[in-house]
Amino acid sequence: MTMLEKLHEISDQSGGIITTHTAAEEGVSRAVLSRLCKLGQLERIAQGQYIFPDELEDELLSLSLRFDGIVFSHETALYLHGISDRVPFEHSLTTSSNCVPPAAILKECNVYYIKPELLSLGKIRIPSPAGNLIPAYDVDRTICDVIRSRNRMGTETFLYAIRAYANLPEKRLDRLAEYAEAMNISGVVKHYMEVLL
Repeated sequence: MTMLEKLHEISDQSGGIITTHTAAEEGVSRAVLSRLCKLGQLERIAQGQYIFPDELEDELLSLSLRFDGIVFSHETALYLHGISDRVPFEHSLTTSSNCVPPAAILKECNVYYIKPELLSLGKIRIPSPAGNLIPAYDVDRTICDVIRSRNRMGTETFLYAIRAYANLPEKRLDRLAEYAEAMNISGVVKHYMEVLL
């Protein structure tokens, strides 16, 4: 198997993104990846990440591979769940309050922080628009996040999200209440749900 065939295999198995770590496991060095970029056979999309020129970059997968401690949330999670009327201009993600994401993520994304013990609350793996599984919050946790951070979000986005959630047949109000209690926002969540339901 040639080096390019190995890289195509890696690409096929990892949503189109080749990381330096995965390539190294298959015996392909950073120097080789760099040379392939200079030859136009690969494109560097982020530090340590490459795609073939004919591949479309899955931006959300790329972000999730850059830092293990992130979960897509707020506007991005609303979009992934189909309860937003617009594609986010800037992706939103949540990380633990005791973590510092890489500078590139802080520059590119809207970052929210939460207590470490709440980071995995409601975390699921959901398909990105390109079909790759990425970490995000379920719809009920997303609504808790939206209500908790309502002063940082646009009023229009906030109102659209909670109205859309209220009309969802698959909403789980018991789970919403459980998350709200864990996040210490039960009163405000109950207020908004009473108005809408």
